[in-house]
This record gives sequence, C-alpha cells and structure tokens, in this order.
Amino acid sequence: MISNLSLIVAVDSQKGIGKNNDLMWNLPADMRFFKATTKGHVVIMGRKNYESIPEKYRPLDGRTNIVLSRQADFKAPNCLVFSSLEECLNKLSLLPSQKAFIIGGAQIYKLALESNLVDEVFITQIDKAYGADTFFPEFDTSSFHKELLFTQNADNQHNASFEVYRFIKST
Repeated sequence: MISNLSLIVAVDSQKGIGKNNDLMWNLPADMRFFKATTKGHVVIMGRKNYESIPEKYRPLDGRTNIVLSRQADFKAPNCLVFSSLEECLNKLSLLPSQKAFIIGGAQIYKLALESNLVDEVFITQIDKAYGADTFFPEFDTSSFHKELLFTQNADNQHNASFEVYRFIKST
C-alpha cells in the first residue's frame, strides 16, 4: 500500500498544463529534470495523459508506469492499469528506494491533492502563457516548505524562462 505521494508538474504563467490533450511547450532542460527525477520510480497517470505521450515513448522507460482508467477493458502495453487512484494506492507496494509520482493529468492531480497523501511536489513554473485548456488545480502551499531547485533562462532551446520548485510537506 502506498501511503504518500510525490507530484510533478509543469505549469505556464496561468497554471495551464495542456491544450487539446497535448503538451504546449518544448523545454529540454525541464524534460531532462522530469526524466532524472522520476527514473527508477513509479509514475501514475490518467488514461488521457498516457495517450498524449507519443507512442514511441510509451511506456516511459526506466519507470513502472501506471495508468488510471474507468474503462474496464482499457489496455496499456507494459503498464499496470487500475480503475481508480484509491485502488492503485491500496494494491501497489513500493520498494524502499522508490517514490510514486503523480504525473497528470488535471483530474489525477486533483484526486491526489484531495487525498492528503501528497508530501512532495515538484512544480516547473514557466514564465509564459500558452493558451491552455487544461489547468493545474488549486494547491494550498501553506503546509509546505518551498525550495528553488534551479532556474532556466530563455535561450535558443527554450522559448521561455522557468523556475523549478520543490515543495516539501512540513511536519
């Protein structure tokens, strides 16, 4: 059983996380951070988020991929599929060195935050608006300690600057 969760997300300046079930930006430094942070761990995502990952990258390598879907017959090759976050958390066990990362989409982020099991949040805050149609839910940071991990300026590979923060639940 999983009793605490980590969450990782990139948001634009209006808390947008996607548009037309797709990522709106190409920020290589953030993608490297995502990969390095989640590698060797469990990633939990909703069906739509899973389907938005280009097929050649599914499942995300070096991670246990879990897809949540209410579709009883949904199949995701080389992934574990659960019908709900609650079922996933009750049936899954982690190795001592593993974390479970919620990686999207909006409904899954909301369920995880409402579960009160999230004790670590990584947020990439992008300094640009992209016209999103999907947004990160409200997140009460009052019970978390905020730490800046790194800043990336806009350059020839990044069309926007961003900051990556880690929020750790205060005990």
